Amino acid sequence: MSSNVSQARPAVQGSPAAVAAGGAEQAYLEPSFLRRLGLVDWLFALLLAAGAGFALVRYGQWMNVYDKGVLIAAVPTFALLGWHWKPVRLLMVTLAVLSLCAIQLYHGQLPRAEQAFFLKYFLSSQSAILWMSALVFLSTLFYWGGLLTRSETGLQIGSKMAWAAVVLGFTGMLVRWYESYLIGADIGHIPISNLYEVFVLFTLITSLFYLYYEGRYATRALGPFVMLVVSAAVGFLLWYTVSRDASEIQPLVPALQSWWMKIHVPANFIGYGTFALAAMVSVAYLLKQKGILAERLPSLEVLDDVMYKAIAVGFAFFTIATILGALWAAEAWGGYWSWDPKETWALIVWLNYAAWLHMRLMKGLRGTMAAWWALVGLLVTTFAFLGVNMFLSGLHSYGEL
Repeated sequence: MSSNVSQARPAVQGSPAAVAAGGAEQAYLEPSFLRRLGLVDWLFALLLAAGAGFALVRYGQWMNVYDKGVLIAAVPTFALLGWHWKPVRLLMVTLAVLSLCAIQLYHGQLPRAEQAFFLKYFLSSQSAILWMSALVFLSTLFYWGGLLTRSETGLQIGSKMAWAAVVLGFTGMLVRWYESYLIGADIGHIPISNLYEVFVLFTLITSLFYLYYEGRYATRALGPFVMLVVSAAVGFLLWYTVSRDASEIQPLVPALQSWWMKIHVPANFIGYGTFALAAMVSVAYLLKQKGILAERLPSLEVLDDVMYKAIAVGFAFFTIATILGALWAAEAWGGYWSWDPKETWALIVWLNYAAWLHMRLMKGLRGTMAAWWALVGLLVTTFAFLGVNMFLSGLHSYGEL
């Protein structure tokens, strides 16, 4: 309807007031968001509600009141996400099907991970995460091959492999969650409690946000850059798994036995993932500015916009995570802030991006300075994420290398 209106009505010209009035009239004529939803949209929301109801009936005995509250709140949250970004609906349905298939294959017995063919080679948590790792590397190779050879087919294959990596990675995490309960009801926990698990989470969040921007801006040319940092994370994950046998599910340390973890950690890693994405987009910006791959990359305006929006989203979630972390610290250790190394570096990360956004919004920060700042921000974020665990100790020492 909106396209017909815009074609039938001539462009509004004249004073700014007339332009504003014309824009307001056109917005008024457009149907509301809810009225634009179709039957498939409402069926998707109904399917989410049914899935949540099934989970409450089947697994409610292992949930406390906070878990149930989060599950119920997830229904409208994921419904809105699916309405806004259509591809994620198929992702959610696929994850539900694969996860339920894996649960059925286990028959409540963890040893079947090595006995059942599809579990051993495809759907157990370790198998699915290994497939994710392989697909991330292949996606990166095809993205770069497509960019360097100007092959749209190569870029398309890279994109499809990135989606496949996301599917198998999230499946692995969901199945790992179930596996932890098979070990013991007192062992079971959401798989975001150690360095192995959060590196998987970082890989998935960064890839998923990139795929959103890929669709939003209708360009696959940023895939080679973003998937490069994702591949680096997967490379570290594989090294860490082999050297420390890190894939084994371990009981939670006392400080992590809290429902705060389930909301603090994902919010934190949305920040880390989008900051990393912005940094890799800044690399593309700087290369295009120097004339390298210039014709194969989006315009500087698009690159700048992606960089800004990624940092804005990351900063919002990182702020929420920092507040949640302070509340968690008050419950676990009796104080909101203790200047622990991890807390101190989280504050440094927050101040860095707060300053970037301030300069952007108040001073019009653009161009080379903004790109270099975003790239340096990745170094600060990496040290806060990983360097603190490697070189410093403190209350967060449960995540050290």
